[in-house]
Amino acid sequence: MVRPRLLPRSTRWRVALLAALASALALGFGSWWFVSMLQNGLTTAAGRQADDKLIAVKALLDSGVAPIDVVRRLGYGGYQITPAATEGETCPGTSTYSESDGNPVIVSSSGCVTAVPFGGEGSVFTAALTSDRKHDVIATAPLDPIGLDTVDTTQRLLWGIVPATSLLIGAVAWFAVRRSLRAVEGIRTEVDGVRARDLGRRVPVPDSGDEITELAVTMNDMLGRLDRSVQRQSQFTADASHELRTPLASLRTQLEVQLAHPGRIDWRATCENAVLDVTRMQDLVADLLLLSKLDAEQTTERERVAMADLVTEHVEGRIPGDIALDVKIEAMPVVEGHIGRLDRVLRNLVDNAVQHARSRVTITLTTQDGQCVLIMADDGPGIPPEDRERVFDRFVRLDEDRSRDDGGSGLGLAIAAEIAREHGGSLAVAESQQGARMEFRLPLA
Repeated sequence: MVRPRLLPRSTRWRVALLAALASALALGFGSWWFVSMLQNGLTTAAGRQADDKLIAVKALLDSGVAPIDVVRRLGYGGYQITPAATEGETCPGTSTYSESDGNPVIVSSSGCVTAVPFGGEGSVFTAALTSDRKHDVIATAPLDPIGLDTVDTTQRLLWGIVPATSLLIGAVAWFAVRRSLRAVEGIRTEVDGVRARDLGRRVPVPDSGDEITELAVTMNDMLGRLDRSVQRQSQFTADASHELRTPLASLRTQLEVQLAHPGRIDWRATCENAVLDVTRMQDLVADLLLLSKLDAEQTTERERVAMADLVTEHVEGRIPGDIALDVKIEAMPVVEGHIGRLDRVLRNLVDNAVQHARSRVTITLTTQDGQCVLIMADDGPGIPPEDRERVFDRFVRLDEDRSRDDGGSGLGLAIAAEIAREHGGSLAVAESQQGARMEFRLPLA
């Protein structure tokens, strides 16, 4: 069963409708409050007039003036004096209309005195007993007719102004949102045309300087990251295929030769070479698996690691006898991290330094600006300035490395840099007068 839509799907119509409803409610409530204040003002003014009459009549009665003489004294109407013992009708008995010194008055046989005009529609009444409790006085005052006309006119105007203003606000909101969403529509159209092989496209950036501009800039940044990620993945796949193809081809060739000439080939030597090729592939696959985990940013359990212990326990044994090792521990920094991956960084840095060193590798451990700093230096040929960023890319080996028989796969420094980034640190090539100088930095625990 398809549920009916209570609101249109278009953002323009939704915003316009909500703006119109909100303005109608706000203006309607404001109009009601304004008219109520006008009416309360008229009622309050009439009530004050009635209270003034009541006070004046009571004062004369309390001073001993007869009710009929009160009319003569005050000279205006709008009040009624009745005996306090009167029950039932307000003024029972026969009433006589007369004038007291030119003031209209109605006198009842029961003793009621009414100074006219008294009461009427739209009047305010107030009543009280005299001090001697012999008379009951009722005073009245009419509402201001000009004020009543003003209230009626205001109500009629507001009945037309409020809906018209609400519709106008809704229309303005519709056009404003429509104008703002033109840039969004352009962004949506451009993003809709982006495909995996066309990530070089970018969305138009409006010059409005508002949130739409920030959205376009963010979208372009995202497309740039996706483009770089896809290119990196494609290059990574191609390099991995190339690196795996070499040991696989060597292994297959050795096996085919052995099968073709079983009596002429040394089986033991062939197996040893095959084991070397399989080991090389196994190491390469392990490195690729670690890189995939680092790329996926999989969380690992971390602990406090004493870097000095890690250096002394896991590094010294990897230095061959023909390379001199110089370890300088100037501080005892403690960091938070995965001890296995931090050990992998040290092993990769040591292997890289040993591979390029002529006779000496120097390891310096210190602290600087709240960071643990591990410096790995060798006395080899060094790294050219133009290659100091590229050396951390995956499967990147400098030309001299490719000519060496024991050259690696080009993943060692890439893995070390990714682990450093994962731990909130960095790995970079520093300036050095001789050889290569790697600086591995981690925040202190």
